[in-house]
Amino acid sequence: MRPLRGIILKIISVLVFIVMASMIKATAAHVPPGEAVFFRSFFAIPVILVWLALQGELSTGFGTVNTMGHVWRGLVGTLAMGMGFAGLGLLPLPEVTAISYAAPLMVVVLAAMFLGEDVRAFRIACVALGLTGVLIVLSPRLTITSGAGVGHAEALGAMVVLCGALFAAMAQVFVRKLILTEKTTTIVFYFSVTSTVLSLITLPFGWVIPTGREVALLIGAGVLGGVGQIFLTASYREADASLVAPFEYASMLFALGIGYFVFGEVPTLTMLAGAALIVTAGILIIWRERKLGLERARSRTAVTPQG
Repeated sequence: MRPLRGIILKIISVLVFIVMASMIKATAAHVPPGEAVFFRSFFAIPVILVWLALQGELSTGFGTVNTMGHVWRGLVGTLAMGMGFAGLGLLPLPEVTAISYAAPLMVVVLAAMFLGEDVRAFRIACVALGLTGVLIVLSPRLTITSGAGVGHAEALGAMVVLCGALFAAMAQVFVRKLILTEKTTTIVFYFSVTSTVLSLITLPFGWVIPTGREVALLIGAGVLGGVGQIFLTASYREADASLVAPFEYASMLFALGIGYFVFGEVPTLTMLAGAALIVTAGILIIWRERKLGLERARSRTAVTPQG
């Protein structure tokens, strides 16, 4: 295990994914979300295939014993991606990033409901804290709290991104099941293939001929999506998940910087306050999981010599 290397790889993956989202956002005014999902998914496949070849797993990386698991994970993951891309065209980048942080909080609830995981008072309190932060971020976009002055597009964007976070949480639950029998590379590859195919369903609903600049941005987003996934996977090979996971929240810093300097988006104090609560809740959950993991490891160590 090389913790520092794992942290660096995680931060690189976070930066790559934010740049990818920025490239999608730059095309969102003209290119519909379904078409963006196609480019993002299709052009990630060659990157993943090269990665498999370099890992010596090209001949073994496609074997699966849970085909329908990949299909369901692909379906909810594609919905999450499409809704996230739609939100990028309606809301500032930092706001979309903050709302998407709701996904790990929702995973706690869904895992308890569908995987039978034990959820204690501490995690429930953290989820409540995080969802309070989500509501704070959303509040300026909701007509019931903001009055008639709020734009319908922004309100729709907020709801779409929140629904996308829910589907992203569902996708993570499916991944938790898949990793019991499938390789990480297999999960990544089949998701790209499934989302590419599913995105074609939106073809009759308004795909456009993108400009040369938009094509370059969309292809670049696809390639970066594959590269980011490789860095993300590599980071978890180098260090414990509980150590590198909190660095996911570095994406807010990158989103704030890119949003301000590239798109001229100035964050509001309300958004920053809500995001701070969401990040705090997420880090507290990760810290608690790490602490419980260490306690379980010590218990196994104490019991083993007596066996």
